[in-house]
Amino acid sequence: MKENKYDDEVFFEKYSQMYRSIYGLQGAGEWHEFEKLLPDFQGKRVLDLGCGYGWHCQYAMEHHAQYVLGVDISKRMLETAKQKHAHPQIEYRQIAMEDLTLEPDSFDVVFSSLALHYVKDYEQLVQHIANWLTKGGNFVFSVEHPVFTSYGNQDWYYDENGNILHFPVDRYFYEGQREAVFLQEKVVKYHRTLTTYLETLMKHGFMIQHVVEPQPPLEMMNMEGMKDEMRRPMMLLIAVQKV
Repeated sequence: MKENKYDDEVFFEKYSQMYRSIYGLQGAGEWHEFEKLLPDFQGKRVLDLGCGYGWHCQYAMEHHAQYVLGVDISKRMLETAKQKHAHPQIEYRQIAMEDLTLEPDSFDVVFSSLALHYVKDYEQLVQHIANWLTKGGNFVFSVEHPVFTSYGNQDWYYDENGNILHFPVDRYFYEGQREAVFLQEKVVKYHRTLTTYLETLMKHGFMIQHVVEPQPPLEMMNMEGMKDEMRRPMMLLIAVQKV
């Protein structure tokens, strides 16, 4: 059974209060870099894996995509997406991305925002994406950085006064399941190395175009805790093209 934490009422309520949940793409610290990696959407068929509130689906449609399919395992996420970002050319489907079945060459662009680290079998999903994409199609995604996921709990080490000392990086080459704490709740995620992320893509016919470790934008530096995000990478952005 794939974890669906976002349909837990308490967890979803906490998530809905996050800055990025309230302000959308402009409230996401990595968006200023992620947007640069996105291809031209004009007339394209677009797939959003783990679409959440549908912010990226709406963005693709605003940039003249022909059709957008947003999939998510969470019923609550999709209910919000349909309320906030309904459009005749956007279809929302409740399903785990690992269970998704689509025709070959049925999409021109696939993207995913902070969802693939919830997937146990990354290579199988990459195989599927390579099959779904047309030749020359684009796959752009963000995940939590391997430095951030390696130890597991995703929290700092503190001194006796509660001041941050450093961020733990351990068990880096031991890939697999981690139990993290997100929004004060236990969540299962999957750690994999940078090598695994990149080599798997190349193995299945993708050419790497961009690899970005985004820094917080200057306009967010005064937000609580944001300056500490300069001390270690939290996210990894990758853009590839099917050859």
